[in-house]
Order: sequence, then C-alpha cells, then structure tokens
Amino acid sequence: MASPMRSERTKGENYEPNRINPQQPVLDVAPLNCVPYVGPTNLDDMFSSPTKEKTEAAETIGPAMIFLPSQATREELDNIMGTTKNGVALTGAAATGTVGPVIGLVDIGELEDSYYFRVTLPGVSMDKRDFNCDIEPDGKVLIKGISTTGEKIVCKNFQIFHMLTQNLCPPGPFTVSFQLPGPVNPQEVTSRLADGMLEAIVKKL
Repeated sequence: MASPMRSERTKGENYEPNRINPQQPVLDVAPLNCVPYVGPTNLDDMFSSPTKEKTEAAETIGPAMIFLPSQATREELDNIMGTTKNGVALTGAAATGTVGPVIGLVDIGELEDSYYFRVTLPGVSMDKRDFNCDIEPDGKVLIKGISTTGEKIVCKNFQIFHMLTQNLCPPGPFTVSFQLPGPVNPQEVTSRLADGMLEAIVKKL
C-alpha cells in the first residue's frame, strides 16, 4: 500500500513535487543533528557597518614605534607619552643605539601593595652626579643618565684601541621614561643600580 505522502507516476508523466496531504498528521521527530545558527539574519546584516567591538579590535596593532624629528621638544614627547600607560620613551644617546645590549628595556611587576621594575642600562655611568631616577605620584618614571660606551677610541690598561665595531649605545646623555600601572608613593622606594641594571620597588598609594 502506497504511503499517502507519495504519489506514483507512470511512464511519460511529467514529474511534480510530492504534495503533503493536509489531512496527514504532522510527526514530531527529533532532528538528527542541531547546530545553532550564528550567521546574519538577512542580507543587509552581511554588509552592515562594523560594530564598536570590531572597530576596537581592528585598531589594536600591538607593539609600535614612533620616530620624532631630531630636534623634537620635550613638550612633544610628553604629549605622546601622556596618551599611553604602557609605552617607553628613549631620548638622546639611548635612542641611537643599534645591535647589542639596548639601554631602556623595561620589565614591570606587581604585588598587592607595590610595583617592581627593572631597566637595562649597560655602559651607563654609575656616578651619582650623572645618574638620576625620578618617580612621580601618578606612576611616571623618568631616568636620566650618561652613556659611556660606543666611543671610537677606548683606553684600557695604558693601551689605546681603535674600535672596529660600535654596536653599543653611543656616549652622551639620555633619558628613559615610562608609566607604572597606577599611582605610587615616591617616598617609599627601594632601588639598586649595579651590573648595568636598575631595579626598584615602590609602594602603591
């Protein structure tokens, strides 16, 4: 006996789609597989303008470098640093080094009540008259110093060496500035400058 939902056709008849008998009860059958549909509900959604979240994600570019003119002012640099909380700015001799140990590489750590940071300062004068580190209450750190490496002629043990390569930071004054994640107490700082590294712990406010 033929099913009510199927129609038989003889040879030579044109094929017509099977028609559902309105009197036939609808069967309640569970789907074999069900995947939620997450696509656009209509064609207009496929060509709609990007959402705010997508725009913000597209604007995240990761690490970046900004080159300022050789005669850039301190105000220009401060304005750029004022727009970021994670940037590090180098000036002077620290900004002209090439291959080799770089002045101004910064690591920052955090505890519940304090911040820890360390800065690479290879070849920097250890004389307290040449070196200074200022920490402001808003968390801004400004390091000033003088690099003693990168010279063309080096005198060691009463001998004069003409340098064949100069990959270290050239000699001269420099600054390194960066921002800690939050406000701090500049009066509660423990620091150590040795072996080309500045380490410091500063209490949070």
